[in-house]
Amino acid sequence: MTSTILIKNGVVIDTEPEPVVLGRVDVRVDGGTITAVGPGLPAEPGAEVIDATGRLVLPGFVDTHRHTWQAGIRAVAPDVDFGGYMRRIITELAPRHRPRDLYAGNLAGALECLDSGVTTLLDWSHAQFSPEHTEAAVRALRESGIRAVFGYCYGGRNGGVAEETRRVRETLFDTPGLVTMAVAAIGPEIAGEKRALAEWRVAAELGLPVTAHLGGHGGESAARGLAFLEDNGLLSTPTTFVHALHYTDEQLKRIAATGATASVSPVDEMSLGLGYPTTGSLRAAGIPTGLSADTVVCSPGDMFSQMRTAHLLERGRPGGAGLGFTTRDALRMATIEGAQVVGLGDVVGSLRPGKQADLQLLRTDTLGMAAAHDPIGAIVLNADTGCVDTVMVAGRVLKRGGQMLHQDLASVLAALAETAGAVVAV
Repeated sequence: MTSTILIKNGVVIDTEPEPVVLGRVDVRVDGGTITAVGPGLPAEPGAEVIDATGRLVLPGFVDTHRHTWQAGIRAVAPDVDFGGYMRRIITELAPRHRPRDLYAGNLAGALECLDSGVTTLLDWSHAQFSPEHTEAAVRALRESGIRAVFGYCYGGRNGGVAEETRRVRETLFDTPGLVTMAVAAIGPEIAGEKRALAEWRVAAELGLPVTAHLGGHGGESAARGLAFLEDNGLLSTPTTFVHALHYTDEQLKRIAATGATASVSPVDEMSLGLGYPTTGSLRAAGIPTGLSADTVVCSPGDMFSQMRTAHLLERGRPGGAGLGFTTRDALRMATIEGAQVVGLGDVVGSLRPGKQADLQLLRTDTLGMAAAHDPIGAIVLNADTGCVDTVMVAGRVLKRGGQMLHQDLASVLAALAETAGAVVAV
């Protein structure tokens, strides 16, 4: 990898503190870090120059909650509700996944993210039935080249949450790297309060954040779960509320006061019947809120679809209540705000010098993107995965000229097809 990369002639969009079009300026990357953004940056001897003519240059997207292993069962339940999802996916198909199936799904799913401009991923992994499953899932993330937070959700016998979480932390995450760890908790609303105590307490012990499905199962469940977390002092550990759909404004203020964050999955929160996404309410309460694809079994896997849906649903609230939500808000959620949600706001999510060079170049020389007067509006409303020309993580180019690099995609897809046949076959 060339130590210095200079991106020239593109229209640059930064996102911190708010999305803004900087215009035709250059971006310099040294050793994987953004070191300068500005006009007329000199091309030092030996530097690689990327000509971004006809391209938009912006930070990579951040997916704040994705069950990546489900890439092998894409669209297996496109019209299911949440109860049907739990029966078909979690009860029936998940246990059929061998370690090699988790590897195949995670590798293909992570590459799908990169191919569509997602450079950071919170992998909410709840098919951890054995140490071999966990090792396979983490290995796939590392081999993909993506930046990821591996959300470990213990799937073994009752009582082993703390012990196995410690083992995973000590054996698989003992050295720094692009893949870090969080605790993906299923208590208290799904698996009960005893499970929640074990999950949050081991997270605090190990210094890990928690990501949990909270507030998505009705008002009574949301209130009871929040009160339990507060009464036991568990929210002193950084916590992301996934599908926080049924909290009152007063409860959202309490959540915000803890420094917690939120993840919205606008497509499948609607399609699974969980509830109308609370994008505006969460952000109005001061809770950093990111977007997520959640699952490709019943949702598109790209961030363009999520931004567009969030924008549409928020602005479509009755009486114009959501008309203050803009395309800039949607892009912010998909970049810097999402980075804050996964605990990497000081590392990625914008083009601020000193941050890691996780970025993407989008084509504008297509019929769907040509003559766009507002580049940010065009990204949210018009762009799609076919626009993603170049993708970089930590200064390493993983996609160039619309083509993925460093991977034998034929082998990846063949392994995924084998997994699909094996786990869905009766």
